[in-house]
Amino acid sequence: MRVLYLSLCCTTMLATAPAFGLETLPQLQLAQSYQQQEAVSVFWISEKLDGVRIFWDGKQARSRSGQWIKLPDELLKQLPDFALDGELWAGRGKFQQVMQALQSSGTELWQGIRLMVFDAPQQPGTFTERLQFLKQQLADTAFVQLLPQQQLQTKAQLDELLQQVVAEGGEGLMLHSGDALYQSGRVSHLQKLKLFEDAEARVVAHLPGKGQFSGMLGALLVELPDGRRFKLGSGFTVAERQNPPEIGCLVTFQYQGLTHKGTPRFAVFLRERSEP
Repeated sequence: MRVLYLSLCCTTMLATAPAFGLETLPQLQLAQSYQQQEAVSVFWISEKLDGVRIFWDGKQARSRSGQWIKLPDELLKQLPDFALDGELWAGRGKFQQVMQALQSSGTELWQGIRLMVFDAPQQPGTFTERLQFLKQQLADTAFVQLLPQQQLQTKAQLDELLQQVVAEGGEGLMLHSGDALYQSGRVSHLQKLKLFEDAEARVVAHLPGKGQFSGMLGALLVELPDGRRFKLGSGFTVAERQNPPEIGCLVTFQYQGLTHKGTPRFAVFLRERSEP
């Protein structure tokens, strides 16, 4: 589950607003990686969606960066007058459909996209209480839906659910402590659980392909936030090699641990990133 931050590399359906300061950013809570310290039974568990996270303040939608998101009028009519924390989602593996809809001035690309709601950030009480509020007050429409949440009792059940979700094309799971209040920033009571680690890096250069990829992208030279650079050459479709992410953009990749040089091992490109 992610907050929308659309980089300057993209043209999007974002309305130009007055200059924003940090105080105008939506005060959203962010997840830490799963740490097996608390009993599984204390968490509400949902699928980790591959979508674009947004904040609805009761009147307008905003990105994590504070930019306004212009939704089609027919979708705005389906939203409530209270704040929502949710994710624009078109289904597993359809992240680009959401991005294309946000970059379009039309409405046809919004077919099949839903706002999956997972919290009511301005409501008082624990997550369990906020979840109950949403069940009672949030109208289920073609566009707005409450993200299913469940509770499990054992780590074995959690591992089984994770394997099932990943096997069906999902990214992983989100675990939210039932007794937690809503707090902005990265918090321990909201955790993400995946089979593989993922991270983001900034594109520094395009490296030319050889052989079957001659005349196309061979790999991206990317830089991690701490300055480490490495080549990212796996996971691209032919279309992505012909039209690669622009230099300066952020990309998301998955990997399995680090090499002896400290760079991501078996790094695979996932997508151009919509948020840092």
